[in-house]
Amino acid sequence: MMSVFAKHWWLLALRGGVAVLFAVVAFSLSYSPFAALAVCLALYLLSDGVLAAYSGWRLRHEEYAGWLLFFEGLIGIVLAAAIWAARMNDNRLVYLFASWCILTGLLELWLAYYVRKAIESEWQLVMAGIISIGLGIVMTFRANSGTIGLAWYAGFYALFFGMLLIGVGLRVRRWLVQ
Repeated sequence: MMSVFAKHWWLLALRGGVAVLFAVVAFSLSYSPFAALAVCLALYLLSDGVLAAYSGWRLRHEEYAGWLLFFEGLIGIVLAAAIWAARMNDNRLVYLFASWCILTGLLELWLAYYVRKAIESEWQLVMAGIISIGLGIVMTFRANSGTIGLAWYAGFYALFFGMLLIGVGLRVRRWLVQ
């Protein structure tokens, strides 16, 4: 399993890079109109979803790992389409992003459990899952935080999530080199 996973290490790192880039944009949009943040969030969910689905498709023969990533990607793509198609207010977008964080976090924890014997850096996947779930729960209870709160929540989430995914990608790459 690890040989296939390691060949596509760059997809994990790219997902992390996209997340860090989104964090920078989200922080800069915190005082911008809500529509700009909603479009940015939809683009992030779409790009992360496409990368995760592609990773999952490439790993589909690896028992559960590929299908977990593929399912995670589909969730992101569907939620991006929902943001794009629906006219959302602040609260609905916060709840939508919070539900995505919780679902993504649960899938990351499941993936970490599945690959724990194959890679040494599963703790980074566990941390990514915990951060996702924790932020989703916080956002659920603080849904009235408005555009600025959503931008900061999403920015901090993407920054930490992105750094952890870059770390996992680089550690998996080291496994390929050895």
